[in-house]
Amino acid sequence: MSSITEVKAGRYTIRGVSVGGVYTCLQVPEIGALFDAGVALRGLVGGEHLFLSHGHADHMGGLVGLLGIRGIQERPRLRAFMPRAIHAGIASALEHMTGMHRFDLSMDIVPVDPGDEHQLRSDLHVRALKAHHVVPTLGYQFFNRVKRLKPAFQGLSGPEIAQRRRAGDDLFDEGERLELAYVTDTLLRVIDTSPSLLKTPVLILECTFLDERRSPERAHKSCHIHLDDLLPRAEEFENEHLVLMHLSQLYKPAEVHAILRRRLPASLYARVVPFAPQSGGWL
Repeated sequence: MSSITEVKAGRYTIRGVSVGGVYTCLQVPEIGALFDAGVALRGLVGGEHLFLSHGHADHMGGLVGLLGIRGIQERPRLRAFMPRAIHAGIASALEHMTGMHRFDLSMDIVPVDPGDEHQLRSDLHVRALKAHHVVPTLGYQFFNRVKRLKPAFQGLSGPEIAQRRRAGDDLFDEGERLELAYVTDTLLRVIDTSPSLLKTPVLILECTFLDERRSPERAHKSCHIHLDDLLPRAEEFENEHLVLMHLSQLYKPAEVHAILRRRLPASLYARVVPFAPQSGGWL
């Protein structure tokens, strides 16, 4: 039996558990984020925001327990982003559970559609992306809005820029600095409908099946990614770190590392972070 898995991807720490069809709950403390709530573990309840991908039990079945633990620990009220299609059902379920527990299990629900953007703090925004699953499903991309000097003014010195700004000149274009993205339970076509995922420095992406034990065709019927889908497109991934998660329990954790090492091209494997324990079994 293994404990919570923790990996580093650039400046981000990704902690949690993720076994396809069983449970997924991840925590990225640097952005105060929880991703999905498939299981309630005491070490995985901290964060300001929860981002639910969809309504399947292995991604939100531990929600009541998570809220209960947060209540016992007297943590601040959770703000939860989720597909608009499931928000009413979740709100109703939490209302009923609150009545049964006689303990407030509500949270601040933010229903979102693909393309919606929200500011989380002064230096961080999130955008919802459409994933391709059998039920309404979202991915989430985090970015910072930044101002860049327009090309026409890039030769100016610091004092000249300050003078122009005081004069009211429009010197800057607003752009985005991509930070991190989380996409699970989807077909790989998500990188076509949201191509900016390929340029996001840290991409947390499902890759449920890895070899012949499950055919790509069967994986596609349940709308999951097979490693065979990723291999022909390996050169398209410009990410600094590609965290592969939601791995099937068909594979032991040690097998995951061995298969990825064997099957991925060296140029991509060097940037891949398998979200699996180095030894032992799944939690």
